[in-house]
Formats: sequence, structure tokens, C-alpha cells
Amino acid sequence: MICIRKEDLNIGHLSTVYHTNFILMENNEFKKNFNRNINWILFGTGPEMVRAFRNKKLDIGYMGLPPAIIGIDNGVSIKCVAGGHVEGTIMIAKNEYENLNGLNGSIYDTLAQFRGKSIGVTSKGSIHDVILNYYLKKYGLHNQIDVKNYIQAEFIALDLKQRNIEAGVGTPALAVFASSMLNSHIIIPPEFMWLNNPSYGIFFHENIIENYPDLVFKFLSYHKGVSYMLRSDPSKAAEIICKNVNVLKVDYVKAILEISPKYCIALSEGYIHSTMKFVKSLFNLGYIKKILLMKDIFDFQFVEKIHPEKQHYIE
Repeated sequence: MICIRKEDLNIGHLSTVYHTNFILMENNEFKKNFNRNINWILFGTGPEMVRAFRNKKLDIGYMGLPPAIIGIDNGVSIKCVAGGHVEGTIMIAKNEYENLNGLNGSIYDTLAQFRGKSIGVTSKGSIHDVILNYYLKKYGLHNQIDVKNYIQAEFIALDLKQRNIEAGVGTPALAVFASSMLNSHIIIPPEFMWLNNPSYGIFFHENIIENYPDLVFKFLSYHKGVSYMLRSDPSKAAEIICKNVNVLKVDYVKAILEISPKYCIALSEGYIHSTMKFVKSLFNLGYIKKILLMKDIFDFQFVEKIHPEKQHYIE
């Protein structure tokens, strides 16, 4: 079991700028109210974070649902206690390739442009990897298109520029980063990649849920406040994020925030339904050994009290 001392709280996060962690890191009240050392730990991918949970090095984690589901299937003691964002997966390519609109809304035709070519995506088991492989298998393209996995999304854009790959699948940040260095565009936007896909959720180690429930409630109250800021005042949010990630410019971050502005902490019906659809896909793709149930993945007791109002993912 994790031994939480009064002064320690280890929180894992990714480099995704629209996750609430980058704003909470700059919140002095947040730091004081927890009355302990808060260690923010950056991970390159969700699967890496799952390994840290397994090794009892994390108490809280921001990550996509598929890596967490794979971890839970393998015995990692974590539960999703809140949402954060939906529809955070896009597909990009150079401007010479047609987008979904130019191909009459056909995902099959959009993907078929890359027969005999390579598509880059984040690490195996990431939400983007699962979505891409789901479609390739669905349309019988998995033996005709090469999938190349990357430990960091930025490398996808670099390889796209070097023509080592012809397309990429990742977060909205990938689209903005790629467009800053080459003539690229989004060929499948987030709302068409996978409806309501659970871009990320907030996970707690079960030891914290059982023994320190007050920590969960306190954390989610701050997470909710920042989610409201991301929806209502993206300019202010972008400014705070840039203070934390000082290599980024405000306009750059705002562009990322606006591609898929669906921020909320609720575990909505759509969020849950999409997650359970992922469970089936993960099983069919051989990523997990059994079909997990909702109770294996989620703990609803906290978010139902912190966010009793209607979900804000879809206005």
C-alpha cells in the first residue's frame, strides 16, 4: 500500500496543455490548502503513468482512459473519479491530402489515402493509438497502412516534416505544432474521430480513495474551478499556462484550447458510454484479457457531489 505522509502528494501529468494541472501548478491557494508537498511529475505517455501507479509512486494521475483500462486489466489499483475533456483526438496530414469534408465525410476514404504509407501515432495503448487501430481494423486497412508509434507527439510532426510518415494522430496540440513547421491541416477533426471519446480523466490510487476521501473531494473542487476557466475565459487560462510552460506563446496555447473546447469534470452518460465502447475495442484488439465493467473503472461518489449539475462537454 502507498504510505502517504502528511507532507507528500504525488500527481502525474502529461504535457497536454488543456489539462487543468498546468493552471493548478500556479495556484498558491491550491498548494496551501493541501498542507503538504505537492510533487507534479511529468510523463511522456499514459502507459508510463500506469507503470508508476503500479509501482506505488503516484497518488493522482491525469490520463486517457485506454491506458488506464489496460492497467486495471493488469491489476493496477486505480479508479477514474472524474472527467476532464472529451474528443481530444485529431488526424493531420500535409495539405496535399484531402480532409474529411472533401471526401464526403467518409473516414474510410480519408484513411485509404494512406495505403502503402505510414501514419504516426502516440505510444501503443494510448487513446490515439487505440482509435486509429480501431478504424484500420474496421475498414480492413490494418495490413495496408503501417502504424508507427512515438513516445512523444512532437516527434510525429518532425517525422511528418521529413516525410518519414504521411499523417499523424494525436491531440489538438499536435495539429498546432505541426502547422507551425510545415503546411499541414486537420483531415479528421475531433468530433468525427470518436464521439464523446474520454480524452482524459482524473485517476486516484484506490488507497487514497479508501483512506483519504477528503483529498479526493478537495482536489476535484479545484479541478472543477479550472475547467470552468478553460470554458469561460480561455485567454486567461492560456496566460496562466504560459507562465508555467514559458516556452509557449499565449496565441499558440489559445489555438490549442479552441480546437476542441469541451472541458468539464462530469462523468456524463456520453463519457461513460464511450469508455465502455473502448473496453470492447481494447478487448477485440487484444490489448486487454477480459471485458471490464463500469465498477472496475469508475468511482462516481465524489464527482456526483462536486458536480451535480448538467455536464458541460456539449452545450
